[in-house]
Amino acid sequence: MAEKGLSFADRRADARASASELQATAEATGEDLAWFDQLYKAAGEDPARVPWADLEPHPGLAEWIGRSGMLYEGRAIDIGCGLGDNAEALSDAGYDVTAFDLSQTAISWAKQRFDHTRVDYRTADLFALPDEWTGSFDLVHECYTIQALKHDFRKRAFAAIAALVAPGGSLLVICRSRPDDVEVDGPPWPLSRAELTAFEHHGLIEKSCQEFTVQKPDRAVPHFRVMYSRPR
Repeated sequence: MAEKGLSFADRRADARASASELQATAEATGEDLAWFDQLYKAAGEDPARVPWADLEPHPGLAEWIGRSGMLYEGRAIDIGCGLGDNAEALSDAGYDVTAFDLSQTAISWAKQRFDHTRVDYRTADLFALPDEWTGSFDLVHECYTIQALKHDFRKRAFAAIAALVAPGGSLLVICRSRPDDVEVDGPPWPLSRAELTAFEHHGLIEKSCQEFTVQKPDRAVPHFRVMYSRPR
């Protein structure tokens, strides 16, 4: 729960520092992905202590859903769903949504927040997903998962995510962005346009790419929103 005397902004700043420490420790001990569940557990049900949890859909997704005002349909999957806000937005738009996260703590928290949900929340590992999910989704939504990964995990994520897209289906990627020739310290590690071309090596076709900015209280954060399709 939230500590007395500390503002949301202060707790969020602490969470960012803690995320870096947890990630570095996990990497040093050879359990590179363990830090995700450790972070959710350490948060103690205080969303301010989950650096990427704003308790609302990502603005890039909300704008994409709302621009036509139509109801969408088909099967959708939300990658690394965290506390569930993006998954719920997709469900409210009309999709039949499956949402998964590596962290059991995050999944339990999401179910608690949305106790009357239509979303099928699962604990699952992006690199060991159920076989029946392969090529099964009309929309695959990836927001902030790849940018939290390093090394071989980052490279493997492109193939694992692309494999979920059904023939004729789409992949929507929303991520922090960086120029191709700029390296950054993380987490997170924003994606470049050059990196994103990896999806095209896995059978997808880029349909659109928009650059936009998410305004935070203390900074403006550049983003990409990229749509891909898989030929039928």
